[in-house]
Amino acid sequence: MTELRSDFLNVLEQRGYIHQCTDLEALDALAAAGTVTGYIGFDCTAPSLHVGSLVQIMMLRWLQKTGHKPIVLMGGGTTKVGDPSGRDESRKLLDDEAIAANMTGIRQVFDAFLSFGEGANDAVMVNNDDWLSGIDYVGFLRDYGRHFSINRMLGFESVKLRLEREQPLTFLEFNYMILQAYDFLELARRSACVLQMGGSDQWGNIINGVELGRRIDERALFGLTTPLITTASGAKMGKTAQGAVWLDAAQVSPYDYFQFWRNADDGDVGRFLKLFTELPLDEIARLESLEGVELNDAKKVLALAATALLHGRDAAEAARQTAEETFEAGGAGADLPVIKISAGDLDTGLPAFELFYRAGLAATKGEARRLCRGGGARVNDVAVDDEMRNVGSADLDSDGKIKLSAGKKRHALVRHA
Repeated sequence: MTELRSDFLNVLEQRGYIHQCTDLEALDALAAAGTVTGYIGFDCTAPSLHVGSLVQIMMLRWLQKTGHKPIVLMGGGTTKVGDPSGRDESRKLLDDEAIAANMTGIRQVFDAFLSFGEGANDAVMVNNDDWLSGIDYVGFLRDYGRHFSINRMLGFESVKLRLEREQPLTFLEFNYMILQAYDFLELARRSACVLQMGGSDQWGNIINGVELGRRIDERALFGLTTPLITTASGAKMGKTAQGAVWLDAAQVSPYDYFQFWRNADDGDVGRFLKLFTELPLDEIARLESLEGVELNDAKKVLALAATALLHGRDAAEAARQTAEETFEAGGAGADLPVIKISAGDLDTGLPAFELFYRAGLAATKGEARRLCRGGGARVNDVAVDDEMRNVGSADLDSDGKIKLSAGKKRHALVRHA
């Protein structure tokens, strides 16, 4: 690779963010010479983003930290269409009210990572519905549709996969890549934006925008993608057996978020430290060289740093302390998830499997039964040998709580309602 001159691309290259770039040398020269405005788009399909979006958020953060201007593009318009990339089926279409509510929740995530304002490199958030909702369809097709080749669009990975699997791809979704390309052109015109970033599955869509800018306005635009981020086991980033790891504290607590990183696979620690923390590279090199039991120290550093970025240092320290009390001191940290059971149910008692199910430590009652039968369930650190074992008031400790444990890493507290 050519030696990079700009701080921005140097950081991205050294920390493993770069997968493809339309013209790395020209983008590097531009970033070294002055302020680059770049954007990433996020559709409003859920009330928050999850860890799967974190690598993109961190790219915007590094863009700002190295002196450039990030744009967060909210897909208020494109969410009405649905991005077919990485999908086996059409996305559920949402109404305007649901999209607006989701957008509000997503904005809160970005407040933790970016500084918004009116300054030269302050982040801004815009909504593509501002320009897409007023499009004259016939005029849009005449002015822009003629620049897109159906032959080429059929060759894009997101389209090919759907067709190869004989999954339906609607005409509505097929329009998505045209609208995304137009977004890039619109941001270039409105905000002098020259860079679109995204995951590797967005490469075709990004290329469309770069080429549309060249054909329509003779603009030099750039695209840059990250590699697909998976865990060492091959699982998709941001998904666990318990569901998505959301970036909203109301959906995933700081403690659970800390535990997600603390439980990272040994083979992921170094890579995750580079991508999801801002620790110096020499310190990361030292941490990833640790072996055996000492590697747990690196995981704790990863968990603390990643949690502090999202939830703040105080919440991260509280999560760390709870984890230490729970796992190292054999206690029941105060910040563990809590479920409240009525006094009547506790006085009567509930079957162990029922309580583990209610606590969210098993997705179904059948799974809770199997957990107990397999020896993975514990009440107050004592193994449950019978799924029907009655758990109730007699199990409350001096602080009025019962500690439930599923395996070694998942815990919850039961208290009176």
